[in-house]
Amino acid sequence: MNASLSVTAVLLLGSGYLGLLFLCALAVERGWIPSRIARHPAVYTLALGVYASAWAVYGSLELASAAGYGYLAYYLGVAGAFLLAPVLLLPIQRMTRTHQLSSLADLFAFRFRSRWVGSLITLVSLLAVLPLLALQVQTLGSAIHLMTGSATPGLLALGFCALIALFAILFGARHTRLHARHDTLLATIAVESLVKLAAMLALGGVALFGIFDGPADLQAWLDGPGLAEQAAIPPLDPAHWRTLLLLFFAAAFLMPHMFHMTFAETLSRRALLQAGWSLPLYLLLMALPIPLILWGAQRVGVNAELLGTAYLAFGLSDAWWVDALAFIAGLAAASGTMIIIALALSGMILNHIVLVAHPPAYQPDLYRWLRWLRRALIAAVIFGGWLLYRTVGVHHDLTALGITAFVGMAQCLPGMLAVLYWPGANRKGMVSGLMVGVSIWLAGLWLPLLTAQPGLVIIPPGLEALQGEPTWYVVTLVALAANIITFILVSLLTRTSEGERAAAEACSVDAVIRPKRLPLSAANGAEFQRQLAQALGEDVAEREVTRALSALHMSADDSRPYALRRLRDRIQANLSGLMGPSVAQDIVDRFLPYQRNGQAETDDIHFVESRLEAYRSRLTGLARELDGLRRYHRRTLTQLPIGLCAFGDDGELLMWNDALAELSGISGASVIGARRDSLPAPWGELLGRILEQQHSHLYKQQVSLAAGTRYLTLHKAILQPGDAERGGSVILVEDHSEMKWLEDELVHAARLASIGQLSAGVAHEIGNPITGISSLAQNLRYDTDDPEVLETAEQIQQLTDRVSRIVSSLVGFAHGGRHVQGTVFQPVVVAEVGEEALHLIHLARSGEDVGYRNLCPPALVIDGDAQRLVQVLVNLLSNARDASPAGGEVVIDAYRDGDGVSLTVTDQGPGIDPEIRDHLFEPFTTTKAPGEGTGLGLPLVYSIIAEHHGQIHIDSPPPGRDAGTRIRLWLPITREDGNDRHEPDSDC
Repeated sequence: MNASLSVTAVLLLGSGYLGLLFLCALAVERGWIPSRIARHPAVYTLALGVYASAWAVYGSLELASAAGYGYLAYYLGVAGAFLLAPVLLLPIQRMTRTHQLSSLADLFAFRFRSRWVGSLITLVSLLAVLPLLALQVQTLGSAIHLMTGSATPGLLALGFCALIALFAILFGARHTRLHARHDTLLATIAVESLVKLAAMLALGGVALFGIFDGPADLQAWLDGPGLAEQAAIPPLDPAHWRTLLLLFFAAAFLMPHMFHMTFAETLSRRALLQAGWSLPLYLLLMALPIPLILWGAQRVGVNAELLGTAYLAFGLSDAWWVDALAFIAGLAAASGTMIIIALALSGMILNHIVLVAHPPAYQPDLYRWLRWLRRALIAAVIFGGWLLYRTVGVHHDLTALGITAFVGMAQCLPGMLAVLYWPGANRKGMVSGLMVGVSIWLAGLWLPLLTAQPGLVIIPPGLEALQGEPTWYVVTLVALAANIITFILVSLLTRTSEGERAAAEACSVDAVIRPKRLPLSAANGAEFQRQLAQALGEDVAEREVTRALSALHMSADDSRPYALRRLRDRIQANLSGLMGPSVAQDIVDRFLPYQRNGQAETDDIHFVESRLEAYRSRLTGLARELDGLRRYHRRTLTQLPIGLCAFGDDGELLMWNDALAELSGISGASVIGARRDSLPAPWGELLGRILEQQHSHLYKQQVSLAAGTRYLTLHKAILQPGDAERGGSVILVEDHSEMKWLEDELVHAARLASIGQLSAGVAHEIGNPITGISSLAQNLRYDTDDPEVLETAEQIQQLTDRVSRIVSSLVGFAHGGRHVQGTVFQPVVVAEVGEEALHLIHLARSGEDVGYRNLCPPALVIDGDAQRLVQVLVNLLSNARDASPAGGEVVIDAYRDGDGVSLTVTDQGPGIDPEIRDHLFEPFTTTKAPGEGTGLGLPLVYSIIAEHHGQIHIDSPPPGRDAGTRIRLWLPITREDGNDRHEPDSDC
């Protein structure tokens, strides 16, 4: 074949295409393409088309020319894997997203709890993928040679490799985190998938309508001259066909670039399910042109020996643009595959080889260090593919390179199936089986690539039927069989560690992760940061802790054990995305350890329930019915109208229902997982009291809450632990405040009733003597003319009248607050009432060391009963005198206040206890020592002020003072008659 293009033209063509990719990536990066387009599920499906590597463009032609329709195994294998997405791919996606696992090595290291497992998987992946990389580069070199006739296609291919590496570094290694989504890269790979599909369909069109005159002419040729051509191609043996399907099935999710694109770059669960049918459709379109190109090349008589069966498309026409289409199709397929392989392998090598050998301790700028290491590894991986092409690939066809890669990665298939479906598998079994299978693969297929000598193929006894079969077929079967048998036997014969069992449960298809409830050495987010700074540096530790707190919507001061465990898990997951699960687990276990202290581990119930809620949509059958029953019982407890909380054996709060949240003003989300002693006051002390005592009830405990004083009754039930059941305590909290207040009202009513009976007896017993004294006083005025005796008789008469009015007031108060009727109100000078009260108080034999001042203005006049108002002031002055210290002063003052007059009595005493102040106007309530006060004075004051339509206010202490009490009486200037009399109010 003659060269159709010059070297310069090919360089311009290839560079122009890669430049177009740069512009596309820039458009997404700058937001010129809307995010709704860049993040569309169709873009994700097209990006998964990276599976269609240069093998799909050139290798499939080579396989079709040798095995006919057997080439379809390459497409049907991956189609089968994606059609099984609900049971195969979705569980892997769940694991990778939950634990931020970005590669196959991350997943195996997490499941088998060993950094060395991750290193082993990385080495196997590297050895398996290098031939596939060499295949991509070889197609570029061969295509360049065919189009230009250049004697140095390897150097030109190296130039394209450098451009591809630069693109991968610029748009794939900007983020330090391996699990970060690359929307720009994803959109670019999607564009490449469209380009190679369009180019392949165009080449098929050239064959169908350029070489043949349409489908009818093609069918006529196949039935005539082409029949011999097709008969010369031997059909693929059914056993070989099934084996190829298995290899390509495994490659769909085990190859590093496919694992990365399927799980690390996935948009959502829905997008992956949609890819289950859309990706097979895409691959079907990619597969359709292959036979057309083959038949077209056979029709025009392309010399396959001279050209090579893989590159038959270059012989379809002498037109340069046909060769350009074939070149662009190969370049689009090869470049996309190389970019994603380099990104995936660089992350695996960084996490599981570099960081394991050189832990990232004490790096001044950890993020920058990791970023540049990854960039260097990207370039090294692509250069390694080119180097293998120059040293090995030029001596082998594409099929040999591709089959070697796919058989090598298939050795990880038993381990992957065990990750999903066999919790009993252990590290020793997986490593043993993998080592056996990889050894057989290396000896049978990989070494022949290096030595150009036949591989060492061992056929076990009993499998002599494999004699004469192709080497790749024998190696595949023997390696996988030895791998699986060794894996199973060693796993059954060796012990599985506790960590592996926990990881197996987390990775199984029906996983409901059940972490253990243990306290941490760190008490809050700030301590997390200080301890992680020893490994990551202060800046990185601060950023990682802040990022985790923000994701969990937590405060750095949150000290709940449950919250701290979630924070630890989140930090570990984030560090897994930064440096792999093995290194992340080592750092977290070392610097954020659990405190065991001999404490038995118990399941974290709250976290289990949260996982069940997230998993609920995937439950079916009996599991769904049981979960519905669980949710019903949970809702019953949550919405119970009585407060309910539950504690585990270790004193950690497991439940705080809605009624208790409303009563306490504390949301359950803010206290779930907290220790009892760390609950806000007064709940820690109150709940601790019933938990620590032997009795199961506490009745009417007085507590001060935001809503005021409440009276709570608590009931406790102890849950005894069983063989497979958790223990703990359940506490019911009933609000009996209304019942307590009702009881108080009943007691108060009973006391008032007793006062009524007492008052009737007092009135009867005192009334007769007082009447006699009054009569004697009146007779005395007629029996003498002595002025002093007459004055004394007048005073006796006034005092007996006063006693009569007091008794009448007491009886009126006792009878439901009814006041004395028929009292005539007259204008009263407030200052004179104060002076008379002071005169009477001075007659007492106590309190001579207390001073009194009357500051009432003489001009203030109100309507009222002067005698009863004097009685009020005498009571108030007596109380003020008794409360005042020696040398203290009691002040009476008055001032105009709206439509009335405010009369105040202020003392310098210690003040009134708020609890007593609320009951001051109830009968028999007193602050004096027993025998010194009856508790009837202030109720009488209250009754008299009510009779005057006044109000009483108590300030203790008065505004602007630290001690003392001020009682303020508000009295209207003019009494309002009628039926609209209002009861006085008070601020006590």
